[in-house]
Amino acid sequence: MSRRTEFITRTLSLRISLMVVLAITVLLSAALFVMFLFARKAIKQEALETAGQTLEATVQQIDNVLLSLEQTSGNIYFEVISHLDQPERMPLYTRKLVETNPYITGSAIAFEPYYYKERGQYYLTYVHRAGSGDLRAVDSPIIQASTYGNVPYPEQVWYRQPTEKGTPCWINPTQDVDSGEAITSFCLPIYDGKRIVGVLGVDVSLDLLSDIVLAAKPSPNSYATLLGSDGSYIVHPDSAKRSGQTVFSVSEREMHPSAKEAAKAMVSGETGYKLFRMGGEDYYVFYKPYKRKEVPGRFTEDPGWSVGIIYPENDILGDYNLLHYVVLGIAIAGLLLLLLLCQIITHHQLKPLGLLTRSAQRIAKGHYDEPIPDARQQDEVGRLQRHFQQMQQSLAAKMAEMNLLTETLRERGETLAGAYEHAKEADRMKTAVLHNMTDQMIVPVNAIAADVEALCHHYQEQNQQESERLADDIQQQGKTVTELLDELLKSERKTDVRG
Repeated sequence: MSRRTEFITRTLSLRISLMVVLAITVLLSAALFVMFLFARKAIKQEALETAGQTLEATVQQIDNVLLSLEQTSGNIYFEVISHLDQPERMPLYTRKLVETNPYITGSAIAFEPYYYKERGQYYLTYVHRAGSGDLRAVDSPIIQASTYGNVPYPEQVWYRQPTEKGTPCWINPTQDVDSGEAITSFCLPIYDGKRIVGVLGVDVSLDLLSDIVLAAKPSPNSYATLLGSDGSYIVHPDSAKRSGQTVFSVSEREMHPSAKEAAKAMVSGETGYKLFRMGGEDYYVFYKPYKRKEVPGRFTEDPGWSVGIIYPENDILGDYNLLHYVVLGIAIAGLLLLLLLCQIITHHQLKPLGLLTRSAQRIAKGHYDEPIPDARQQDEVGRLQRHFQQMQQSLAAKMAEMNLLTETLRERGETLAGAYEHAKEADRMKTAVLHNMTDQMIVPVNAIAADVEALCHHYQEQNQQESERLADDIQQQGKTVTELLDELLKSERKTDVRG
């Protein structure tokens, strides 16, 4: 067992404090978990609502720009239809398209080969703004041209697609051959009443469209994107991606699977949101199909575009994560402070137990008179201290009585030991006297025995004088023995008296 564990095990106040803090930590963790769970859910719901509103606003902004192009083109289209027999007016119409709508960066009117035989095989009138398509540059020079690109216009997508479909349509992003800008084009097939004889097209700069849409950022690092049906970027803050790239142009190694999944969901026309990873960071994309506003006379073909709002996860959950760390830091600091306060309070409340422990240790070592201080508390600890004080006082009294009794018994033992020694001495003296008396009586007793034997066995051979002598000797020896016995009895009585 380590020193720290041993210290915790032996310190009651610290164990109580740890148990209290542990219980509060469990309750606080559960409360914070539930709170953050609902807070995260509420934040994501708010982000969904904000993204939905932003998507609607983005679609509205884009549609307003595109609708203005469609309406301007439609107005000029009817003039073109009315003056098909006047090819000299076509350059005026293309210029008028650019001049009357600041969003249009270029316009073209082209006819089928040999439609105007006197004009040769191809007849194209093309007008475009010089410089960028920024709204601030609407006064830039307008340049008239009779060619567009190095490929005959009937082979170019802006001409080929509407003639093949036979309906107005938006062309997926391409690159302007003159300015090099990424553009998307709205093209209308020109009918002469029977067949398609040409195409009227207007261009809008993707930079311009992106600037308009990206000006309203829903969060500091978020941005809107508009994808064509083939995944090409129509609106994106990175101008390089608007120059003919598609969302699938990135190699499989560079594109995270989650980003590829989100791109496929957008291009397929789904509605929803996904979390994806890009450049080592997590993003949310909220997307929906681009739905054109229904306006009387507006063509109804769906361009197949999809609009999305890209949010870095930190923009959505940044404050939440910051709050999470702040609350977690406050909680940890609060728990440490609570542990300190609990330790101080419990140590103060349990201080009498420490005093009792030290007193019990001294009492166990034999210091039975160890004083127990009076209890100031009225709780269980105070009652324990008072009972322990009573126990110590009772134990001290009993030990005093035992000490007194022990002293008395010791004194009596010493007295008995002295008496015992005296008795042993008296017994030794008695034994010595008995041996002495016995030794002194042996001679007269032997003499008596000899005289008695002589008197009894030889009385016939003895005369009266000899017999009298033996009788006197027996009497004299018996007297000696009697005196010795008297001395022995006297000695015994003296010994009894001393004992």
